[in-house]
Amino acid sequence: MTDHAADETDKKVRDWWSTEIIDMKPGEIRYRGYAIEELIGNIGLAQMVWLMLRGDLPSQGQAALLEAALMSAVDPGPQAPSIAIARMAVTCGVGLNNAMASAVNTLGDVHGGAVKQAVELYHSIEAEQKNAGNLEVVTANTLDAFFAGGQKYVPGFGHLFHPVDPRAPRLLELVDQAAEAGDVSGVFATIGRSVEAALEKRKGRRIPMNIDGATAVVYAELGIPAPLARGLFCLSRSVGILAHAWEQSQEGVRNKGPIPRNMLPTYTGKPPRKLET
Repeated sequence: MTDHAADETDKKVRDWWSTEIIDMKPGEIRYRGYAIEELIGNIGLAQMVWLMLRGDLPSQGQAALLEAALMSAVDPGPQAPSIAIARMAVTCGVGLNNAMASAVNTLGDVHGGAVKQAVELYHSIEAEQKNAGNLEVVTANTLDAFFAGGQKYVPGFGHLFHPVDPRAPRLLELVDQAAEAGDVSGVFATIGRSVEAALEKRKGRRIPMNIDGATAVVYAELGIPAPLARGLFCLSRSVGILAHAWEQSQEGVRNKGPIPRNMLPTYTGKPPRKLET
């Protein structure tokens, strides 16, 4: 092989994976151009998440808002399928990483999809408002189309357990403060509240914004695309998943299923019958 051919092969190998995220060589690691030794001890995890995903460092206000969203959604309790699955997986003898993977893999469109869907809803209202102008009318029309399409639940609103989700008002308060400081626009907080008001008018009762709706407000305000918002939700929820998996691993219980052993699921099949030979 000639030197030129060898150089071409070497370049093809190097270019097989190309990335703007990390530049690594012996004795040197840089993330988005920043040396790792300069980042360590000077920025926090939320700032690092922003840097990795967005390509630059956030303002202090943006970082604080992202951190608030990430920490507020870590754990809904063991009644949530993802948490319960993590705990059950541990009792089957798998490691923490396996339990976490099992749990995260349940975060789909129904369980874990509301944040992404709410961001999409807010963006659709924002886009339509630029054309129509009246937010109240646009929101009402958007919900009409939403329900006409067969949807039964508006993502990010209402809660199975909490009459008012205690996390949502606090997150919105922080968004308002960030808007006053100029870190975000406040547009999506207004849109989220508009959806809440339109739902109350439509249903005749208040259906408050929940943690998913409030987190979606934060992510939309920070300019995070809907698919990436879902990834951030998974990152946040992984903290609770890990905590529950670790706690369960300390109990020494084996093969703990979804219901107590002295209880059997309801049988709805055929009555007892004999095999005819």
